[in-house]
Amino acid sequence: MPSTSLAYRGRLAPSPTGLLHIGHACTFWMAYQRALRHNGVVIFRDEDLDPQRSKPAFAEAMLEDLAWLGIRWQEGSDIGGPYAPYRQSQRREFYLGAWLRLRDSGAIYSCTCSRKDLALAATAPNDIDDEPMYPGTCRNKLGEASRYATPAGVNWRFRVPDGETIAFHDQHQGPQSYIAGQDFGDFVVWRRDDVPAYQLAVVVDDAAMQVTEVVRGADLLKSTARQLLLIRALGLAVPSHFHCDLIRDHSGIRLAKRHDALSIRALRELGRSPEQVLSLCDTCHP
Repeated sequence: MPSTSLAYRGRLAPSPTGLLHIGHACTFWMAYQRALRHNGVVIFRDEDLDPQRSKPAFAEAMLEDLAWLGIRWQEGSDIGGPYAPYRQSQRREFYLGAWLRLRDSGAIYSCTCSRKDLALAATAPNDIDDEPMYPGTCRNKLGEASRYATPAGVNWRFRVPDGETIAFHDQHQGPQSYIAGQDFGDFVVWRRDDVPAYQLAVVVDDAAMQVTEVVRGADLLKSTARQLLLIRALGLAVPSHFHCDLIRDHSGIRLAKRHDALSIRALRELGRSPEQVLSLCDTCHP
């Protein structure tokens, strides 16, 4: 279990929905290097909440690939041995407790809008990697949340404070600010298929594991603004953040799991060494 030390605590938090690629390698290497620099602890967390996309084969591959890169961690779950990762699929009670607190405080509301409804209501452009701006169709249901004993069956959205500027200082990207209701709308914290959403799960886990710094890609900067609102609503400690520059291909397109040719596994099979793979990580420094 996490210690009570205030020393640096970082984390690796891959999702087993595909093979890790060079972008992941660079981000996780940075997380590891920053923990070493601060003489801290690295926590390993398997973010396997998505029951359709998370696969055991991908989970096994990510463990092997990270070890091959020379990335080490010192803390994980008590289930499966000291170096087995925490698994979000085994932590439902933590997320359910947070949902109950948000429900009881009036911070969230049930949403019955379908994807088709949201597509028809979309009026503003959105970042390609970001979730659609929610038009607020179900906001009038905010007072009905107490009727629900469990979150299953509907989406649950966090009502953002429209017009409020959410500002934070990133350890690599510098000052950041987003306006709630303009840069992002009410976001999902629990899905209708009874699965906690990423935004809620990561906030709950980082707090429970006493993470002091979150290292991840710059594509999640706006998610940090959303998560800061959740952290405030839940009364949790705020970690610092370090968002790495994104690794892009020769045409400037961000690398993603769909680029199988640049997966760590494919590069290993081509005979690349860990040093050769990590030499591509020159856009971000600890």
